[in-house]
Amino acid sequence: MTDAPIIMQTAEGDPDRCVIWLHGLGADGHDFEPIVAELQLPQTHNLRFIFPHAPMQPVTINGGYIMRAWYDIRAMDIGSEQDEAGIRQSQQYLEDLVHQQIAQGIDSTRIVLAGFSQGGAVILQTGLRFDKPLAGLMALSTYLPLADTLQAESNQHNALVPILMAHGDSDPVVQPPLAYQSRDHLQRMDYPLQWHEYRGMQHSLCAQEIVDIRNWLIEVLEL
Repeated sequence: MTDAPIIMQTAEGDPDRCVIWLHGLGADGHDFEPIVAELQLPQTHNLRFIFPHAPMQPVTINGGYIMRAWYDIRAMDIGSEQDEAGIRQSQQYLEDLVHQQIAQGIDSTRIVLAGFSQGGAVILQTGLRFDKPLAGLMALSTYLPLADTLQAESNQHNALVPILMAHGDSDPVVQPPLAYQSRDHLQRMDYPLQWHEYRGMQHSLCAQEIVDIRNWLIEVLEL
Protein backbone atom coordinates (compact mmCIF):
# COMPACT_ATOMS: atom_id res chain seq x y z
CA MET A 1 0.00 0.00 0.00
CA THR A 2 2.77 2.44 0.86
CA ASP A 3 6.50 2.92 1.46
CA ALA A 4 8.32 1.07 4.22
CA PRO A 5 7.80 2.85 7.56
CA ILE A 6 10.50 4.60 9.57
CA ILE A 7 11.53 2.56 12.61
CA MET A 8 13.27 4.02 15.66
CA GLN A 9 14.18 2.36 18.96
CA THR A 10 15.01 3.84 22.34
CA ALA A 11 17.52 1.23 23.53
CA GLU A 12 19.62 -1.73 22.43
CA GLY A 13 18.32 -5.28 22.16
CA ASP A 14 14.95 -6.64 21.18
CA PRO A 15 12.06 -4.19 21.66
CA ASP A 16 9.39 -5.21 24.13
CA ARG A 17 6.96 -2.33 23.53
CA CYS A 18 5.82 -0.47 20.43
CA VAL A 19 4.18 2.80 19.38
CA ILE A 20 2.82 3.02 15.83
CA TRP A 21 2.31 6.71 15.00
CA LEU A 22 0.40 7.93 11.93
CA HIS A 23 0.96 11.41 10.49
CA GLY A 24 -1.64 13.82 9.17
CA LEU A 25 -2.76 14.76 5.66
CA GLY A 26 0.04 15.88 3.37
CA ALA A 27 2.85 15.02 5.80
CA ASP A 28 4.88 11.81 5.95
CA GLY A 29 6.45 9.47 8.48
CA HIS A 30 9.27 11.92 9.16
CA ASP A 31 6.82 14.43 10.63
CA PHE A 32 6.92 13.00 14.14
CA GLU A 33 10.44 11.53 14.17
CA PRO A 34 11.73 14.34 16.45
CA ILE A 35 9.16 13.51 19.11
CA VAL A 36 11.05 10.38 20.18
CA ALA A 37 13.82 12.53 21.68
CA GLU A 38 11.44 15.24 22.89
CA LEU A 39 9.42 12.79 24.99
CA GLN A 40 12.49 11.89 27.08
CA LEU A 41 10.97 8.54 28.02
CA PRO A 42 12.63 6.28 30.61
CA GLN A 43 15.21 3.87 29.19
CA THR A 44 14.03 0.94 31.31
CA HIS A 45 12.55 -0.76 28.24
CA ASN A 46 13.42 -0.87 24.55
CA LEU A 47 10.54 0.97 22.94
CA ARG A 48 10.08 0.72 19.17
CA PHE A 49 8.50 3.65 17.36
CA ILE A 50 7.09 3.04 13.90
CA PHE A 51 6.22 6.00 11.65
CA PRO A 52 4.46 4.79 8.49
CA HIS A 53 4.02 6.85 5.33
CA ALA A 54 0.52 7.22 3.91
CA PRO A 55 0.17 6.42 0.20
CA MET A 56 0.17 9.11 -2.46
CA GLN A 57 -3.35 9.78 -3.73
CA PRO A 58 -5.53 12.62 -5.05
CA VAL A 59 -7.38 14.60 -2.37
CA THR A 60 -10.69 16.10 -3.45
CA ILE A 61 -10.66 19.07 -1.05
CA ASN A 62 -7.29 20.12 -2.48
CA GLY A 63 -8.48 20.12 -6.07
CA GLY A 64 -7.42 16.54 -6.69
CA TYR A 65 -3.78 17.32 -5.91
CA ILE A 66 -1.82 14.13 -5.23
CA MET A 67 -0.33 13.97 -1.74
CA ARG A 68 0.14 11.56 1.10
CA ALA A 69 -3.26 10.77 2.59
CA TRP A 70 -4.74 7.93 4.60
CA TYR A 71 -8.06 8.53 2.82
CA ASP A 72 -9.75 11.16 0.68
CA ILE A 73 -11.24 14.33 2.16
CA ARG A 74 -14.26 15.30 0.10
CA ALA A 75 -15.68 18.37 1.88
CA MET A 76 -14.68 21.25 4.15
CA ASP A 77 -16.93 19.67 6.77
CA ILE A 78 -14.62 16.70 7.28
CA GLY A 79 -17.17 14.83 9.36
CA SER A 80 -19.50 14.59 6.37
CA GLU A 81 -19.16 12.76 3.03
CA GLN A 82 -16.59 10.42 4.51
CA ASP A 83 -14.43 8.19 2.31
CA GLU A 84 -15.48 4.94 3.93
CA ALA A 85 -13.59 2.73 1.48
CA GLY A 86 -10.37 4.69 1.99
CA ILE A 87 -10.74 4.71 5.77
CA ARG A 88 -11.27 0.97 5.83
CA GLN A 89 -8.32 0.38 3.51
CA SER A 90 -6.05 2.26 5.92
CA GLN A 91 -7.60 0.34 8.78
CA GLN A 92 -6.56 -2.90 7.11
CA TYR A 93 -3.04 -1.58 6.54
CA LEU A 94 -2.69 -0.63 10.20
CA GLU A 95 -4.13 -3.94 11.40
CA ASP A 96 -1.56 -5.75 9.28
CA LEU A 97 1.21 -3.60 10.74
CA VAL A 98 0.12 -4.42 14.28
CA HIS A 99 -0.02 -8.13 13.50
CA GLN A 100 3.52 -7.88 12.13
CA GLN A 101 4.71 -6.51 15.46
CA ILE A 102 2.93 -9.29 17.33
CA ALA A 103 4.57 -11.86 15.06
CA GLN A 104 7.94 -10.30 15.93
CA GLY A 105 7.35 -10.96 19.62
CA ILE A 106 5.68 -7.82 20.97
CA ASP A 107 2.52 -8.59 22.92
CA SER A 108 -0.55 -6.67 21.70
CA THR A 109 -1.07 -5.29 25.24
CA ARG A 110 2.24 -3.45 24.83
CA ILE A 111 1.35 -1.76 21.55
CA VAL A 112 0.03 1.81 21.40
CA LEU A 113 -1.59 3.22 18.29
CA ALA A 114 -1.06 6.97 17.94
CA GLY A 115 -2.03 9.46 15.28
CA PHE A 116 -2.36 13.13 14.46
CA SER A 117 -5.34 14.58 12.57
CA GLN A 118 -6.20 12.18 9.72
CA GLY A 119 -3.79 9.64 11.22
CA GLY A 120 -5.62 9.89 14.54
CA ALA A 121 -8.92 9.16 12.82
CA VAL A 122 -7.41 5.97 11.39
CA ILE A 123 -6.12 4.80 14.77
CA LEU A 124 -9.55 5.28 16.36
CA GLN A 125 -11.19 3.46 13.46
CA THR A 126 -8.71 0.60 13.79
CA GLY A 127 -8.01 0.30 17.50
CA LEU A 128 -11.63 0.17 18.65
CA ARG A 129 -12.30 -2.67 16.20
CA PHE A 130 -9.02 -4.58 16.63
CA ASP A 131 -9.27 -8.27 17.52
CA LYS A 132 -6.59 -8.27 20.26
CA PRO A 133 -6.27 -6.03 23.34
CA LEU A 134 -4.03 -2.99 22.86
CA ALA A 135 -2.14 -0.85 25.39
CA GLY A 136 -3.81 2.37 24.33
CA LEU A 137 -4.98 4.74 21.60
CA MET A 138 -3.60 8.28 21.28
CA ALA A 139 -5.77 10.54 19.12
CA LEU A 140 -4.32 14.03 18.63
CA SER A 141 -6.18 16.93 16.96
CA THR A 142 -8.61 14.50 15.37
CA TYR A 143 -12.11 13.05 15.32
CA LEU A 144 -13.95 9.72 15.31
CA PRO A 145 -14.65 8.57 11.73
CA LEU A 146 -17.61 6.37 10.75
CA ALA A 147 -19.04 6.90 14.22
CA ASP A 148 -22.40 5.41 13.28
CA THR A 149 -20.81 2.01 12.65
CA LEU A 150 -18.80 1.77 15.88
CA GLN A 151 -21.50 0.26 18.09
CA ALA A 152 -21.95 -2.70 15.76
CA GLU A 153 -18.26 -3.12 14.88
CA SER A 154 -16.48 -2.45 18.20
CA ASN A 155 -14.43 -5.36 19.51
CA GLN A 156 -14.79 -6.50 23.11
CA HIS A 157 -11.02 -7.00 23.33
CA ASN A 158 -10.68 -3.22 23.33
CA ALA A 159 -13.83 -2.25 25.23
CA LEU A 160 -11.62 -0.86 28.01
CA VAL A 161 -8.66 0.36 25.96
CA PRO A 162 -7.26 3.63 27.40
CA ILE A 163 -7.76 6.56 25.02
CA LEU A 164 -5.92 9.87 25.09
CA MET A 165 -7.55 12.66 23.09
CA ALA A 166 -5.85 16.06 22.88
CA HIS A 167 -7.02 19.11 20.96
CA GLY A 168 -6.42 22.82 20.54
CA ASP A 169 -9.40 25.04 21.26
CA SER A 170 -8.50 27.19 18.23
CA ASP A 171 -8.02 24.36 15.71
CA PRO A 172 -9.29 25.59 12.30
CA VAL A 173 -8.82 22.21 10.56
CA VAL A 174 -10.48 19.69 12.87
CA GLN A 175 -12.71 22.22 14.55
CA PRO A 176 -13.39 21.76 18.28
CA PRO A 177 -17.14 20.98 17.93
CA LEU A 178 -16.31 17.87 15.87
CA ALA A 179 -13.70 16.83 18.45
CA TYR A 180 -16.18 17.36 21.29
CA GLN A 181 -18.79 15.31 19.43
CA SER A 182 -16.25 12.49 18.98
CA ARG A 183 -15.17 12.65 22.63
CA ASP A 184 -18.77 12.56 23.84
CA HIS A 185 -19.63 9.62 21.58
CA LEU A 186 -16.76 7.57 23.01
CA GLN A 187 -17.64 8.53 26.58
CA ARG A 188 -21.24 7.48 26.05
CA MET A 189 -19.89 4.08 25.02
CA ASP A 190 -17.96 3.98 28.32
CA TYR A 191 -14.45 4.01 26.89
CA PRO A 192 -11.89 5.17 29.50
CA LEU A 193 -11.00 8.44 27.79
CA GLN A 194 -8.57 11.09 29.00
CA TRP A 195 -9.24 14.49 27.43
CA HIS A 196 -6.80 17.42 27.18
CA GLU A 197 -7.60 20.77 25.62
CA TYR A 198 -5.07 23.52 25.03
CA ARG A 199 -6.01 27.19 25.02
CA GLY A 200 -5.00 29.10 21.91
CA MET A 201 -3.51 26.05 20.15
CA GLN A 202 -4.37 25.51 16.51
CA HIS A 203 -3.75 22.37 14.40
CA SER A 204 -0.46 21.38 16.00
CA LEU A 205 1.18 20.17 19.20
CA CYS A 206 2.33 22.31 22.11
CA ALA A 207 4.89 21.90 24.91
CA GLN A 208 2.31 20.95 27.54
CA GLU A 209 0.87 18.36 25.17
CA ILE A 210 4.29 16.70 24.87
CA VAL A 211 4.39 16.43 28.66
CA ASP A 212 0.87 14.98 28.76
CA ILE A 213 1.73 12.45 26.03
CA ARG A 214 4.88 11.42 27.90
CA ASN A 215 3.00 10.86 31.15
CA TRP A 216 0.26 8.88 29.44
CA LEU A 217 2.74 6.64 27.57
CA ILE A 218 4.62 5.92 30.79
CA GLU A 219 1.34 4.89 32.38
CA VAL A 220 -0.16 2.71 29.65
CA LEU A 221 3.14 1.07 28.64
CA GLU A 222 4.35 0.72 32.24
CA LEU A 223 7.69 2.34 31.44
